[in-house]
Amino acid sequence: MFMTLFAVLLVLWLLGFFAFHVAGGLIHLLLIIAVISLVMHFFRGRTA
Repeated sequence: MFMTLFAVLLVLWLLGFFAFHVAGGLIHLLLIIAVISLVMHFFRGRTA
């Protein structure tokens, strides 16, 4: 689940970063959330 969330947020960040140059702070917030979800995935492992 975390990998899917990471992939979706990363794609949205890339799309927002390269396609739309509005709401720059919000776009970087998506990247931070994506990285946090990826780190949580690696710390929790596959025990879920």
